[in-house]
Amino acid sequence: MMSKCSKTSYNEVIDYLFNSLPVFQHSGGSAYKPGLQTIGELDDFYGNPHRRYKTIHIAGTNGKGSVAHMLAAILQGSGYVTGLFTSPHLSDFRERIRINGQMITEEEVVQFVMHSRAIFDKVQPSFFEMSVAMAFEHFARSKVDVAVIETGMGGRLDATNIILPVMSVITNISMDHAQFLGSNLISIATEKAGIIKQGTPVVIGETQPGVSNVFENRARETKSIIIFADEHARINDSHHSSEGQIYYIEQKGKSRPTPLPVDLFGDYQKKNIITALIAAQCLRLHTSVKIDMNAIMPSLATAARDTGLRGRWEKLRDKPFTVCDTAHNPAGWTWILNQIKHCKYRRLHFVLGFVNDKDISGMLEMMPRDAAYYFTKASIPRAMDETELMNAAAKKNFIGNAYATVSEAIQDALRNATADDMIYIGGSTFVVAEAITAPNHHNLS
Repeated sequence: MMSKCSKTSYNEVIDYLFNSLPVFQHSGGSAYKPGLQTIGELDDFYGNPHRRYKTIHIAGTNGKGSVAHMLAAILQGSGYVTGLFTSPHLSDFRERIRINGQMITEEEVVQFVMHSRAIFDKVQPSFFEMSVAMAFEHFARSKVDVAVIETGMGGRLDATNIILPVMSVITNISMDHAQFLGSNLISIATEKAGIIKQGTPVVIGETQPGVSNVFENRARETKSIIIFADEHARINDSHHSSEGQIYYIEQKGKSRPTPLPVDLFGDYQKKNIITALIAAQCLRLHTSVKIDMNAIMPSLATAARDTGLRGRWEKLRDKPFTVCDTAHNPAGWTWILNQIKHCKYRRLHFVLGFVNDKDISGMLEMMPRDAAYYFTKASIPRAMDETELMNAAAKKNFIGNAYATVSEAIQDALRNATADDMIYIGGSTFVVAEAITAPNHHNLS
């Protein structure tokens, strides 16, 4: 029970939210509430705050968080006071709600929740619906100019989909959350396409056979301009630098590639950068949000630093080279494993944990055969049991040990690895969160 006194602490509030509201990242499907009725009632209670500023809506299977951060950085660089709503968080709930890179304060979270107890008791929102309502209200109260809003799982019935954005962005479509969004790519694309609104331009990150026509049909129905980012630009070369990577971007109408140093490692960011770049150009050409064209490249160069993006091919240690990434579905793993192939190491160590509602069979088939495995679980109810994971992997001839905590798995990987080895930490967002939140404990700093 949360105290009613005015000095209720932030930790009390967070405990109340996690223990009183259905949290998908903890309990999975039982917390999933598709539909807009509850968020509509919350939004009415706060006076429809999302109508007081411009919004940009971003959906997709992979990359939508990175693209959201990149677009927020570009907007900040263009002089706009910019809200950013993303999910899930890694270490602190407040990561979900930022303005110009700064998280909502603990005091503001406490005040919002204390003010909202009655409406929470009445409409029984999910944790995600509460988060959306808090973000919308915080952005309005803080008088942002524009807010970048990332969907949760889907699109059409996602709680964020009450907004009427100036532009929609859909990064890509691949298999994930099939039990909620559909068992094939067409069904998933149809759900994501639900964020395309009447007369609102939409940028699609990737031209995908069998899927692109879903977006084209929706754009035709809504009389919306549709732009496929990969038809207008591409990255034709890249190399590593000490601070990140340098990409060379070819754009239609430009005779020479443009070099772009970025602070985001990971070759899979190539598609996300192109999506953000073309989306920024679309904003300038087709909406009332006038991006400063001179701000685009410098803002992309420092997007992670300026917006607080973490957990995307993030280096935690030099020797042994240790990285983590939030990739958690087959499409994401395809990019990660390709990236690993380009890394130099003597031996590869995999600290791996999944959530229990994923079909891991296909992902295990993709894993490198020559790695040492450390099977573990994050400290959430949805986490797959580490022994169950180890046994499933053993059936596919992957050998490793099981560890009850992420910390124990990382510690053993560090004990076994030499300075010339590589350690990869991932499988789920929650494994990455625990790797990041206790770096000193793991000697990763």
